[in-house]
Amino acid sequence: MKTYIRTTILLFTIALASCSDVIDVPVQTAPTRLVVEASIDWVKGTSGNEQTIRLSTSSAFFDTASTTPVTGASVKITNDTSGDEFLFVDQNNGEYLTSEFVPAIDQSYTLEIIHEGETYVAQETLNSVTDITNVYQGREDGFDDEELEIHVEFTDPANVDNYYLIRFHKEGDLLPELEVGDDEFVDGNEVDWWYEVQEDEDTDKIDVLQPGDVVSIEMYGISNAYYNYMDILIDQIGGVGLFQATPVAVRGNCINQTNADNYAHGYFRLTEVNKTSYTVE
Repeated sequence: MKTYIRTTILLFTIALASCSDVIDVPVQTAPTRLVVEASIDWVKGTSGNEQTIRLSTSSAFFDTASTTPVTGASVKITNDTSGDEFLFVDQNNGEYLTSEFVPAIDQSYTLEIIHEGETYVAQETLNSVTDITNVYQGREDGFDDEELEIHVEFTDPANVDNYYLIRFHKEGDLLPELEVGDDEFVDGNEVDWWYEVQEDEDTDKIDVLQPGDVVSIEMYGISNAYYNYMDILIDQIGGVGLFQATPVAVRGNCINQTNADNYAHGYFRLTEVNKTSYTVE
């Protein structure tokens, strides 16, 4: 009987050892596409003349290398009302710069990118944003009434459809937290928007706000189309859970006029933005 047990254990050990072979799983690949980072943000209190557009190409999902910058493209933005053109100069590192942009609230602009013989076009309107009236900290309105949250107050302009993107970034964190909202139920009212550090579902780590923490706050006035785009994107950033939608390709507004099948990733947006920061006490 002992010999039989030893033999069984030996065979079981060999079977486990044989499971250590590497198995190559085929992964779907997608064609390389142009990636457009065209965020024209007019910070309140500045002229807004200096703007940057970044172009790169997409990479494979498991590719850990940095993205490939796109050089040699032609990039310009046109004010659709005045016809004024703003040329973005190639910096040979994927960045295209201008120091002559003229922002005008509620006016439409068209972005044109010519890359490898194909023309990409996007159109957006420059959206205004209301002022931030107060920033303070509290403990009453968050998910955990024992932890600190930061409150951002502003008054929504009445009788106008407004859409907001708010970016919170705690100093030292790798990534910011992005939130979008609209004024469907708060039109013309004072809005209290609060930010609380939440539990990391992957690590079960709760990194709560502490005295001395510095949080940068940016509030953007965005279009309805960009609101819908970011709402889907933010949902997908959180990963796929039991009751979450399966991630799908989220297309931006940059349309390939030459070859519609070769669409670009990214988005052309124009916004007015408030920037401030708050130090937790």
